[in-house]
Amino acid sequence: MPTPSQWTYPLHSLSELEPLHLTTDLVTYRGCRAVRLVEENGEPTDDHPLALIVGSDFQNGVIRTEIAGARRPDAPPDMRGFVGIAFRIRPSASHFECFFLRPDNGRAEDQLRRNHSTQYVSHPDYPWDRLRAENPGVYESYADLESGAWTSVKIVVSGVKAALFVNNGEQPCLIVNDLKLGESRGQIGLWIGAGTEAHFTEVVVEGIDS
Repeated sequence: MPTPSQWTYPLHSLSELEPLHLTTDLVTYRGCRAVRLVEENGEPTDDHPLALIVGSDFQNGVIRTEIAGARRPDAPPDMRGFVGIAFRIRPSASHFECFFLRPDNGRAEDQLRRNHSTQYVSHPDYPWDRLRAENPGVYESYADLESGAWTSVKIVVSGVKAALFVNNGEQPCLIVNDLKLGESRGQIGLWIGAGTEAHFTEVVVEGIDS
C-alpha cells in the first residue's frame, strides 16, 4: 500500500527558499505572516521567477497553501497578478509543472477573461499561449478570484493527472489528465509571473510514496 508522509514548510525564514530571478521579504500581509515575492529589481524577465522550497521532493500527493497575487502599480494594465505553485521542479528549474491564477480576471466584466482565471503550464515546452492555441479552454478555467485577496489553493497530483482546487471548493476548478512531463518528481516552488506582487503562507505537503 502507498505510504503517506506529511511535511509543513512554515516559510518563517528566507533560508527556507532558494530564489531564482526574484526577491523575497518576510512581511505581514492582510493579517498573516507571509513571504512577499517580486521580480528581481522589479523588472520583467523572460525567465520564470521561482522560489524553490529547500529540501522539498515531490512526486504524488497533495499540496496546500494560501496565496495572494496582484498587479504591481507600475506594471502594464494587461498584467493579471499571476501567482501559483510549481511542482516536480527539476534541477536548475529546467523543467516543471505549474498551476497558476490570474486574480485580475476572476471578476472581470468580460466572460472570456473570466474563463482565463486559472491556468496549467509545463515549462519549457508548453507555455500558456501554446496550450491555448492548440487546445482552447482545456488547460484553463474560471474561478471566483479577487485581486490581492488570500486564496486557498490545493493541488492533487497522481501519476500524469493533477487537479486544482481553490477557495476550499469541493470540486476542482481545473483538471489536467496529461501532465506534460509524465510521471516525474522534483522540488516544489512558489511561482509568480510578470508585473506581479505576490504573497504566500505556509505550504503543507502530503506525499504519497508508491
